[in-house]
Amino acid sequence: MSSVRDMIAAALSAAMGSLGVEMEPSLFIVERPARIEHGEFSTNVAMVAAKELGEKPRVLAEKICGYLTDNPVRYQSRLEIAGPGFINFFLDYGYLHDELVQVVEQGEVSFARSDIGAGERVQLEFCSANPTGPLHVGNGWWASYGDALARLLRRCGYKVSTEYYVNDTGGQIRRLGESLLARRAGREVEEEGYQGDYVKELAKRYTGPDDVMIAGKWAAEENLATIKASLDKLDIHFDVWFSQASIEESGAVQEIVDLLASKGLIVEEESKKIFLSTRFGDSRDRYLVKAGGDFTYLAGDIAYHYNKFVLRGFQRVIDIFGADHHGQVASLKAAMDALGVGSARLEILLGQMVSLLSGEDRLKFSKRKGNLIPLDDLLDELGPSATRLLSLSTSIDRATSVDIEKVKAESMDNPVYYIQYAHARMASIERVRDQRGIVLPEISKVNLSLLDHPRELALLRELRTLPEVVEDAALERAPYKIANWLKDFSGLFHSFYHDCYVISDAVAIDLTYARLYLVAGCKVAIRVALSLLGVEALEQM
Repeated sequence: MSSVRDMIAAALSAAMGSLGVEMEPSLFIVERPARIEHGEFSTNVAMVAAKELGEKPRVLAEKICGYLTDNPVRYQSRLEIAGPGFINFFLDYGYLHDELVQVVEQGEVSFARSDIGAGERVQLEFCSANPTGPLHVGNGWWASYGDALARLLRRCGYKVSTEYYVNDTGGQIRRLGESLLARRAGREVEEEGYQGDYVKELAKRYTGPDDVMIAGKWAAEENLATIKASLDKLDIHFDVWFSQASIEESGAVQEIVDLLASKGLIVEEESKKIFLSTRFGDSRDRYLVKAGGDFTYLAGDIAYHYNKFVLRGFQRVIDIFGADHHGQVASLKAAMDALGVGSARLEILLGQMVSLLSGEDRLKFSKRKGNLIPLDDLLDELGPSATRLLSLSTSIDRATSVDIEKVKAESMDNPVYYIQYAHARMASIERVRDQRGIVLPEISKVNLSLLDHPRELALLRELRTLPEVVEDAALERAPYKIANWLKDFSGLFHSFYHDCYVISDAVAIDLTYARLYLVAGCKVAIRVALSLLGVEALEQM
């Protein structure tokens, strides 16, 4: 979609050139004012350039406005100088109508699509919960975030591969096996074991030998199948399920330790081996090999990330971890610098805690103690779309509280209902159109200038922001920005629906045509936004 903002920025660069200053658009801001009374766009170019020209900003702004008066931007209605030297652009509504045409013509396939990713190969790892139990709300809440981020990045031109790292080895698998065998023998599980009811159910089905590792691996495979089924309900499907055991059994971890040693970055302390990670910004040096010769988790993680970058050739890796993994961030980044990969290519995003409220109760969970809240229970309670939209409504770095009863309510106070109902209303208008046999002329033959009601204009203004919101959300790894756009856009549509009849004997047919195209454009936009979050667009409610 052609950008009016880019057109204004280019005109401002030309204005500065006429004054003898070369100024690229990246050096100043063209943005939408918070209030429409201050115009459709505003720029600080005069204040940015004033010092270089030795002018007062308002004097320079007057010169720029003089140039733009003689060389107006398309749609330019008038200019206004405000405050210390801001230039406000007032445009005629034709630009909104022309952009509606583009939305309708581009459709869901092309609207709000970008190439800012330029084909960069990105590996996105998320929701890598240990297969020591089913997904619960704590470790499954951010699964939708990872999937939505993948959708956003793909729409913006990145080549994305999603991955689940299966922690199928080590002490946790041994403890799982011990817990299962204890339950099968009718014994209590030790304090550090896994005590949930799911272990009892696994014990009933296990027919293998009394070998803790065999029992643990069998239980892990069963749990992994359960995890996959839960993710299927959310329409989340990983491109790769990568086994931690495969890294360890291949000898890759030892190779990484040897490689770091060859760079003089390993010291030995008795039989332990320590990575000198403080040389690369870590808070302390890290053990990679324990006294007994076993590798630490960090050693395996470094080998795994080396595999991502060097062996599989990803240009960027994004990991989504829980907040309890914050201690790994500096160490992994230090390792990537030490290995010559470069820490800037590794992004680690930390999801904060989520609390569920049901009435006045705050629900808590712990996998090991067995008082977890299975993700499946929440899905059964709310449904996949509501669960996804809720988990995407706030920034990943903010703790979240969710009132289950509020979300279950079919009212406008329920943000999920509020958004889905907007799409359902759009669909209902189109059904009425079909029932009445209204045949729309080609959009080029429709008088869109009739769309001048304040509710229509507000909707058009918000509609055209989605491409920029999508780019911002992708660049900032912030799917919640799409959710926020959906809330705002849905609110504007509900207001339009209430105040602007589309099909009625009291509405002239030419205005009906224009409003039907407005609804069609809105439907394109809301469906694109919902699809980026993985939320179903309901036709009826």
